[in-house]
Amino acid sequence: MGCSSCGTKEGGGCSPAGCKSNGTCGTSGCNSLNTLDWFSDIDMPTGYETYGIVEVRFGGGRKEYYHNPNKLDLFIGDYVCVESSIGFDIGSISATGEIVRLQVKKKNLTRPGVELGKIIRVSSQPEMDKYWECKDKENATLERARTTCLEMGLKMKLSDIDMQGDGRKVIFFYTAEERVDFRELIRKFATEFKVKIEMRHVSYREEASRLGGVGVCGRTLCCSTWLTDYKLVNNYSIRIQNLSLNMEKLNGQCGRLKCCLNFELDTYLEAVSEFPKHKITRIETVDGVASSKKTDILKREMWFAYDKSQSWVPLPLERVNEMLAMNKDGEKAPSLLTIREQLDNERSEAKLEELDFMDMLDVDDMLKDDIEFDKPRQEKPKNKRQGKGGKYNKHKGKRPHNKSAHGNNPNKSRRPDKPNPNTKNKDNKPKGE
Repeated sequence: MGCSSCGTKEGGGCSPAGCKSNGTCGTSGCNSLNTLDWFSDIDMPTGYETYGIVEVRFGGGRKEYYHNPNKLDLFIGDYVCVESSIGFDIGSISATGEIVRLQVKKKNLTRPGVELGKIIRVSSQPEMDKYWECKDKENATLERARTTCLEMGLKMKLSDIDMQGDGRKVIFFYTAEERVDFRELIRKFATEFKVKIEMRHVSYREEASRLGGVGVCGRTLCCSTWLTDYKLVNNYSIRIQNLSLNMEKLNGQCGRLKCCLNFELDTYLEAVSEFPKHKITRIETVDGVASSKKTDILKREMWFAYDKSQSWVPLPLERVNEMLAMNKDGEKAPSLLTIREQLDNERSEAKLEELDFMDMLDVDDMLKDDIEFDKPRQEKPKNKRQGKGGKYNKHKGKRPHNKSAHGNNPNKSRRPDKPNPNTKNKDNKPKGE
């Protein structure tokens, strides 16, 4: 029996990452574009009936919604047979219950004119064998189809393929800049592959989503993991965020502007609304007219300089708005050098106040107490005769002496006819004098 985070029924627990879709694990290690079921751990009231629509996942991250008229007991990861325009298709259950109700409401699939397919049955073992056999043929079929397109000289690119579970239909996903007449191509495909052919045009962003990859940020592409709504990204997002027009860095793997350029666009729009609306802001000062040279949105600063000067002075946004208000009232603002001196004095006073506050806290004593508290306690030796390293030193406390070649007596010399200079008499003279 499986665990609560995935719908596996065998194996004694969750399938590991890279399990070839043997169950959608809670870690999402083997699947992308998963839907987190927030209601999985909530106990439903007595008599509750499961929502009659389930989410089925197919190859390439494609998801569709189907009715469950037979009220089959389905779990996440189960393979089911669903209706198709010809024959049947096989997909895996990716979501059930109340989370599907929210997805159907979000996508507005209950409106009139939208017809959802039905789930026929749970896939049997022979059907699964046929399904994996069709999946193994996809790479060879796609390679042969690309060769045919090159031979015919069509200006299109076949990016991916999805073969139906029963092997009776093949969907080719392609991208093209212009409209392509591929009627003759479909006839050749049908004659060669002996299946029904469907050509489906996708955008470049959808192509990158199906193929996947790793972005410059080091993470998996957003479009292949969680992003499903591709919004328009244009040069307006670049201009608002003050980014350089380097298309090599701004373009994603799809060849279009990165979708992440829109992630922080609202924050930048809110910040830019407080800045002056002019492209080049000019302020009249007592020393002349100063023009804006640079704008730092995140730091809320603007850099100004005179026309004949190369020294730029950074000014806070609040001070710039005050100077513009003075010009609007007919007054001239102080010079940039005066304002810079005032800002330096304000910063120095703020630092002095901070230092006074730190001195008042007596940080040195606090740090000293922390150091003494964190200092490791030294263990005392267990035995008084134990010295450094915990080993007994039998010569500790004794004066070392030199041993001669004839024994331990220091008064003996090698030559008996020569007096020993180390031996002295009462008159502090060597013996023999």
